[in-house]
Amino acid sequence: MAGITGIGSGIDIDSLVSGMVAAERAPKEAQLARLEKQTTTKITSLGSLRSAMSAFQTSLEALNKPDLFKARSATSSNKDALTATAATTAGAGSYQVEVKSLASSSKIVLGAIAGQEARLGAGSLEIAIGASEPIKITVAEPNNSLADIRDSINKAGASQGLTATIVTDTQGQRLILSSSKTGKDEDISVVAKPASGESNQSLSLLAFDPKAEPLSEDHPDYAASARAITRAASAELTIDGLAVVSATNKVEGVIEGVTLELKAKTETDKPLTVGVSLDKSGVTSNVQKFVDAYNKLMGVISSETNITQVADGKAPVVGGLVGDATARTVQRSIQEELARMSDGKFRALSDIGITTQRDGTLEVDSTKLDKAIADSFEDIAGLFTGESGLATRLNDKLKPYTESGGILQQRHEAMTGTISSIDKQKEDLDRRITSLQERLYKQFNAMDVLVGQLSNTSNSLIASLENLPWAAGNSKN
Repeated sequence: MAGITGIGSGIDIDSLVSGMVAAERAPKEAQLARLEKQTTTKITSLGSLRSAMSAFQTSLEALNKPDLFKARSATSSNKDALTATAATTAGAGSYQVEVKSLASSSKIVLGAIAGQEARLGAGSLEIAIGASEPIKITVAEPNNSLADIRDSINKAGASQGLTATIVTDTQGQRLILSSSKTGKDEDISVVAKPASGESNQSLSLLAFDPKAEPLSEDHPDYAASARAITRAASAELTIDGLAVVSATNKVEGVIEGVTLELKAKTETDKPLTVGVSLDKSGVTSNVQKFVDAYNKLMGVISSETNITQVADGKAPVVGGLVGDATARTVQRSIQEELARMSDGKFRALSDIGITTQRDGTLEVDSTKLDKAIADSFEDIAGLFTGESGLATRLNDKLKPYTESGGILQQRHEAMTGTISSIDKQKEDLDRRITSLQERLYKQFNAMDVLVGQLSNTSNSLIASLENLPWAAGNSKN
């Protein structure tokens, strides 16, 4: 309640009220600030912990897959000509592959149409790819230009991989039709059915029969005629000398569990080599990811639960979860599970070269791990996979914390509620301080008015007394 104050008393009421209000606000405001900072820090720290735990669980899921330890890798000695992939059903071995020809699709150019704005006679076109159901294109005014026919083919043929474009050469405008379907006998054919009595350019110029004998290049009508640009063909290759024909350049089922992607022909009598072996690199990679995720989790727990001294007399760095039991409980349960022996040939991580360091992190002895994978590839699965495997056991320890509605989510919700409560307390404090300030101004201003009135009364009495005869005589004396 601001205003002109202190007139009657001479007291600086504004400063007095401000000081009293600040003294009332400061303790509660500082308390709420401390609580807000502590809660926000804990929310951030728990978020970091939950993120690290989730990343660790992801690495466990990748390891807890029996197929990982049955996986096969396929290699090609000439990736420019062929690439290969292998499923778990593939048997280890080596194959000599010679690519004699690639599968191709059909591409044709239709007869030339004279004139840029030429219109074709009414009728229909039936376009087929091999033995597939023909696509029927109706031609009638006003949609009877070559561009109209192109658009109709692209719309109707999209599902079959048929596309049309227009090129213009010395003979006129021409349609080029292309198919995405490869394999022998998958050529494009066009049957033209002009309507009777048409006087403009006939649809018959767009007909094409892939089985018909093509015109020789010295024929007078060759330049304007329809013809094949490329013919559909199947891929031909040999595998260990055995002839193989494939309708596509993706060859499946010839070598059990192996898929070959043909890229180019190989030189005659110079086959490439396709090798199939156990996918040891995949296991090595996932084991390293597991170790990295574990170390990251331990690092987060350490940084968030410890007080780190800083040189040069600076204040120590206090982790957001110092004194918090959650992180330490997680750490202890994981470490206990790592120390527990498993059944099978490999009973502990140390058996495959994974050991615990002084700081609690894990380290991989790559030489020992590689030897374990080379000697007993599928036995490693027994250490990590299955209901009693290490990956499952560790995940079971983490799940109560990370699952939806779990411990960490409940704590996050509780602390979020605390932040909301702090905001409400701040609002309540503002209202209480505003009310106090208004009350103090009223009280001090009332006091100021009263002091002013008393001062006026006092001055009036003194003046009256001075005007009395005896007072006046005394004054003269």
